[in-house]
Amino acid sequence: MKIFRGFHHPGIARACALTIGNFDGVHRGHQAMLALLNSEAAQRGVESCVLTFEPHPRDYFAGVHRKPDLAPARIGTLRDKLTELNRCGVQQTIVLPFDARLAAQSPQAFIDEVLVRGLGARYVLVGDDFRFGAQRAGDLPLLQAMARAHGFEVGCMQEQAVQGLRVSSTAVREALQRGDMQAVATLLGRPYAISGHVVHGRKLGRGLQAPTLNLRFAHWKPAASGIFCVQVHGIVADGSPLPGVANMGIRPSLDPGDVNGGRVLLETHCLHWPRTLGADGGYGRIVRVELLHKLHDERKYDSLAALQQGIAQDCADARAWFAQYEQIRHAETRRQTTRDRI
Repeated sequence: MKIFRGFHHPGIARACALTIGNFDGVHRGHQAMLALLNSEAAQRGVESCVLTFEPHPRDYFAGVHRKPDLAPARIGTLRDKLTELNRCGVQQTIVLPFDARLAAQSPQAFIDEVLVRGLGARYVLVGDDFRFGAQRAGDLPLLQAMARAHGFEVGCMQEQAVQGLRVSSTAVREALQRGDMQAVATLLGRPYAISGHVVHGRKLGRGLQAPTLNLRFAHWKPAASGIFCVQVHGIVADGSPLPGVANMGIRPSLDPGDVNGGRVLLETHCLHWPRTLGADGGYGRIVRVELLHKLHDERKYDSLAALQQGIAQDCADARAWFAQYEQIRHAETRRQTTRDRI
């Protein structure tokens, strides 16, 4: 997948089938839309293209109005969004900076400058609640009317539902905030995961007999927070995941002036660290951490001794959960094998 910041680049396809949105989480509704987009692109002999925004438009307006509550909790990082768009078969993605100029652009100017002249859209696929342009003045009927004038087609995708759950980024955020990781996985079609480079911290975990792999979550307002049972991918050469326990958040028991102070971190302690990697074997690696089960919210401990005791309890609880998790997986595998034999 080709990735471009803005649309003034010579490598951008001259014609495309396009969809527009924030795609936070790239959930199953997004996936259905992208599958249709790829099909429509192939029928027309053009590339499939996603136009997305960074920052999220609501992040921008939250900053302008100095009202941080207006910003949505972020499901995933830009890295993870691009990874999932690529996995869905998108051929090119345009990351458009959402700034004052774009916020003030009329719907007609957005269609003319961005969709037609900038991206050469031959087909545009949107949701039935799609709004665009300054003051969100543009809607689906306006897009359809402008499409006839500019010579491109418009497709509309209805909202999706899976196992009785309405699929949307809002629904994913709500499930993450209440710690229902099973519902999250159902909405996403995969376990919820965060990826990134392992960065250095204070190495406090080593002194507490719980060394961690630290990933920075670029956005200040993550949808998920707390202590989780996790699986870490990207450490072992054969691709097998390592079970662990992780803290997602701001670490309220630690000094806010430390090396990662003020930043949201995913700190993961692997329950079984391969000795061959050594203590520093994780730094610089790109790893993916799947959050499978929430143990509890973040807690503030009054001392390092209390923190160490809390970590030990979390590790014990995580081991107990993984033991039950493996039993369930083995039972499901046996049932599937029996069905296959029949």
